[in-house]
Amino acid sequence: MSVPTVAYVEERAALLARPGLPGPGRRAELSQLTDGWLAQLIDAEADPKGIALAAVGGYGRRELSPGSDVDVVLVHSGRRDIAAVAERIWYPVWDSGVRLDHSVRTTAQARRVASSDLPAALGLLDARHVAGDERLTTTLRSALLDDWRRAARKRLPELLEICRERSRRHGELAFLLEPDLKEARGGLRDVVALKAVAASWVADSPHGRLEEARDRLLDVRDALHIVTGRSSDRLLLQEQDAVATTLELLDADALLRLVAAAGRTISYAADVTWRRVEQLVGEKPRRGRRRGNLPEALRRPLANGVVEQDGEAVLARDARPDRDPLLVLRSAAAAAQAGIPLALHTVERLALESPPMPVPWPPEARDHLVRLLGAGPPAVPVLEALDQVGLVERLIPDWGRVRCRPQRNPIHRFTVDRHLVEAAVHAAALTRRVGRPDLLLVGALLHDIGKGWPGDHTQAGVVVVHDVAPRLGFDARDTELLATLVRYHLLLPDTATRRDLDDPVTAESVARAVETPETLDLLHALTEADGLATGPAAWNDWKAGLVAELAERVRGLLAGSAPEPVPPLTSRQRELVEAGELAVAVEPGPHSSAVTVVATHRPDLLATVAGVLALHRLSVRGATAQMVGETAVQTWTALPDFGGPPDPAALREDIRRAVAGRLDVARRVARREAAYPPRPGVPVPPPRVQVVPDASETATVLEVRAHDQPGLLHRLATAIGAHGVDIRSARVSTLGAEAVDVFYLVGDDGCPLPLPAARELATAVRAALR
Repeated sequence: MSVPTVAYVEERAALLARPGLPGPGRRAELSQLTDGWLAQLIDAEADPKGIALAAVGGYGRRELSPGSDVDVVLVHSGRRDIAAVAERIWYPVWDSGVRLDHSVRTTAQARRVASSDLPAALGLLDARHVAGDERLTTTLRSALLDDWRRAARKRLPELLEICRERSRRHGELAFLLEPDLKEARGGLRDVVALKAVAASWVADSPHGRLEEARDRLLDVRDALHIVTGRSSDRLLLQEQDAVATTLELLDADALLRLVAAAGRTISYAADVTWRRVEQLVGEKPRRGRRRGNLPEALRRPLANGVVEQDGEAVLARDARPDRDPLLVLRSAAAAAQAGIPLALHTVERLALESPPMPVPWPPEARDHLVRLLGAGPPAVPVLEALDQVGLVERLIPDWGRVRCRPQRNPIHRFTVDRHLVEAAVHAAALTRRVGRPDLLLVGALLHDIGKGWPGDHTQAGVVVVHDVAPRLGFDARDTELLATLVRYHLLLPDTATRRDLDDPVTAESVARAVETPETLDLLHALTEADGLATGPAAWNDWKAGLVAELAERVRGLLAGSAPEPVPPLTSRQRELVEAGELAVAVEPGPHSSAVTVVATHRPDLLATVAGVLALHRLSVRGATAQMVGETAVQTWTALPDFGGPPDPAALREDIRRAVAGRLDVARRVARREAAYPPRPGVPVPPPRVQVVPDASETATVLEVRAHDQPGLLHRLATAIGAHGVDIRSARVSTLGAEAVDVFYLVGDDGCPLPLPAARELATAVRAALR
């Protein structure tokens, strides 16, 4: 070997063995050392004119790891002896044992290669001058960047498809037990792709956190190369402890958490960037559009303070996150329910300006959380956006203990935190099966929260839930029910697969634990959601059948409970009833309004009042309707869709006019629905309408579970009334995005409906909901 090469080999070995040198510093020094060595080889040429050596790829980015290839291009201006020159440069490198990836090109040749070979183009975009005629490198780099920018609308979609195919082949970095640091989704290849997008000038990618995540993965790769003594990007299980020790981390789990966090940051940056690329590359100019100032017509309201713009949820111009702690959850719920992402600048502004959530949470905040979880799959990217800026942990402090925590059991597909989110996503499709969809969704989100603590995770989870649930505003009964879901979330699958279902003791033991049909239904749905979120190895038709059979046997033991009775009248309601005339009381609150209506009963009264509330853009969150003699007493809790609470006087007057027959509510509601058709949202399960047998001796009980939407209750009550059926009492609940409405019905004779008539009515109501 030549003297410069021997010196380089010795200095390189000393550099890699030097203790205490951080990864970025080592990579920079290794690149600088390699630059100096290659420059000496170029300078040794008798005639160095018309040649230049450019570093490309990772070497061009000064990201040399101990096992990295040295990627270079020998650029020349057409010299005929270039082959001999190249050999004189390459042979010393080969003699050194350093892995070399080389090519020899004129500028024209390099441009042709880049135009036909996308991976080569990405490497050449990082071209950096090392030695020789710097004008050649500058000309090459300028020409390649110009070509890349001119062809961006064609090449960026091609690059996106390559990224997607790589993701399909290698999986997602954050959730793999043996991840490929370069090829997996969220790995180093994705960072290179994002850099190429930025170079195109079509769109930029998020900075700061992205660079930090890249550096963490490069540090891990450096440590992996040092531990194994070879060039490798796959972080195998048997090498993780040694890599963790090299990086001065506690253990292999700490290493995987670091890798998962970096991978998720890169994946999120990629999602944001590619979404913007797809918007811009496929976008046609629109009349009236001005850069940075979209006309109001292009901003569609989603919720109070939240609008849709360019396929993303953004804050309205007058939104004040600093004065509205509920805006974080309201924005997230609105985005997820609309099936669109939260814009990056919106998430960052919410993180920067939002004050802490009041403790305990007000009911509206809890409702927004349930609506977010109830959106199903679209909730995942929204929650990921909140997580990237630390908002999930601010809302649920214990989340930090499970964030990016690996699960060493190979049947699990995800880290603990993502598993909890996926369980809530699957639970969203099962909400029609339970009476309390809000508890199902929150229970799914928290069922493994104890895995962030030492010891048995179910016992730890119960302790955590007893702290978290009251913070979220759940009362003592609901808190205890959530704790029961966490305590027994493995009860049904463990019992069904390990006990004899024909032994009466099996069902009896489960019945003693769950105590009520309500809890059993919640546990059954949670079991299915948990299994589906875990993976195919944890949930299959055989296991589902056993759990269903066990649940059915336990349900038989617990049969006989009826729906909760309508609560008794308050003293104020009794005063209104005794007055013997139409009375409307409106009590606006900070977030919701309480509306009490007392009037002589008539079959269409519930539909009429519900229609008036819809006309005032009020969403019904809860209602009761009951009879006192021939007087109907209705109590409503409603939230404004947008803006502040309604004008009590105007609402009161419209209800009076409608009840007196001076306001055609049905026509006005139909006109409003025609003028403002609902926007497409996320796919939701079909409504469930069923007659509840033996629930009442004096009325037919019809239970409706459906996705909430404007005017839903008006449509339901109108459909019931169209069949000549009288609503004697009702219990209406809207839990997140799910309506759970129970109607007590009688026919013209004041008696329960015959079963065939009741079933026909259920069919008609189901049709009305479609």
